Parts: sequence; C-alpha cells; structure tokens
Amino acid sequence: MDNGGGKGESATGILYGVGVGPGDPELLTLKALRVLQSVPAIYYPACAPGAKSYASKIIERYVRPDQALKGLLFPMEKDMERLRPIWEESAATMAADLLTGRDVAFITEGDPFFYSTFVYMDRIIRQRYPQVEIEVIPAVASPMAAAARTGVPLAMADERMAIVPATYDDGFLLRALEEFDTVVLLKVNSVMPKVMTLLEKMGLMDRAVFVERCGSPEERVVTDLRRLEGERLNYLSLVIVKKGAL
Repeated sequence: MDNGGGKGESATGILYGVGVGPGDPELLTLKALRVLQSVPAIYYPACAPGAKSYASKIIERYVRPDQALKGLLFPMEKDMERLRPIWEESAATMAADLLTGRDVAFITEGDPFFYSTFVYMDRIIRQRYPQVEIEVIPAVASPMAAAARTGVPLAMADERMAIVPATYDDGFLLRALEEFDTVVLLKVNSVMPKVMTLLEKMGLMDRAVFVERCGSPEERVVTDLRRLEGERLNYLSLVIVKKGAL
C-alpha cells in the first residue's frame, strides 16, 4: 500500500510522537504542524472512553474534516499492573493502522519524552512491532513556557536548576531546594499544602510563582502562593522557585 510517502507495498506506516506544547496552539512547531496535517489518523490519550483530551483541544483548529481523530484510553492512575494491558491494547490499536502502511500521529501535551504518555507507546511499539519506524517531534515543554510567561529565567551563567515532581518525598524536595538555584516543581496540584509548608520553612515563599494551564485560555499565574490555600488545583500546574529575585 502506498500512503503517499513513496513506500513500497510491504512498508509499514511511520508512528510520529508529536508534542503539541503546553496549551497555546501557536506554540506548535512548524514540523509538528506539517506532520499533523499530513497523516490520515491522529491518536490522543483520553482519561475515559469517548473523552477529549487537553492535547486534542490544542490541535483541534488544525484537524481536517477527512482526518480521523481517535482517543486511546489512558486512565489517570498509578497501578502499573492495571495500566500495562491498557497500554498494550492502545499500542495494538495504532499498530493495526501502521501495519497497513498508514502513517499515524500520537499527540501529547508538552514534549513527547518529558513526563509524557507517549513514552509508554514508544517502548511497547519498539518491543512488539520492531518493523515500525518511529519519529519523535519535540515541543515546548511547560517549564520553558512558564518561564517565558512569568519572566523568570530558569538558569543564567553557572546557575544550577532541577525539574522534579512535587509528589516526591519531603526529604528529596528539601535537598533539591537547598542545592539548586532554580527548582521547577511539577504536578503540584495534589500536594500544594506540602509544597507551601516547605517553601515557608526555607524562606522561599516569596521566591515562588505558580502557573496553571500555561498558554491556554484558562491560564493562571499566581505570585502569592498563599492565595491558593484550600483551592482545588488543575493537574497541569507547576511552581517555579528561584532563589534570586523573581
């Protein structure tokens, strides 16, 4: 089958792992846009059957009527024994397209290899379908977008920086905040009280800025983290801690 890419009858399609950035559709790279507009099918991670995703909403303005936009189930949970067969099924669904010679894209918010659902698809496809070619299209990740949005440089000269999930244990976070000039704390939504306690303890509360859904219409930037006390925060949120002046 020839899908327009000059492939022979026995060729498989190419799986493109496409990062669509943190939330602003205009932050897609030119290459990401070209790939998305060229493939017949675009897959996206969905937390429930039939649900849209943050990533699919970012690109919806660019999807043609004749393109298939397909959700693959990626539940928001941490039970690896339960998740593995779900990932295997999602990979098999994409492989069914790929083995007919059709190119497909799997989109993910942020960058495909930065705390992304695509990593699981990449590993399974490489293991189970080694004949399939995979190309990863990098993207603007949320820490970079948040730094640009807030005007807080992540690193200058010989400064050291760390990017870590805030869900790590208190001791690890404390060491990171002690040892690095800039620390970006990801996934702060479920542990914000702990984060604020640590920042208060270290005298860094006024050196921190909170960013939620960066680049999207629902974006929020908060420079006084105390205002967030008791709030229910979105999963797509982070805190930049800069020991120098913000």
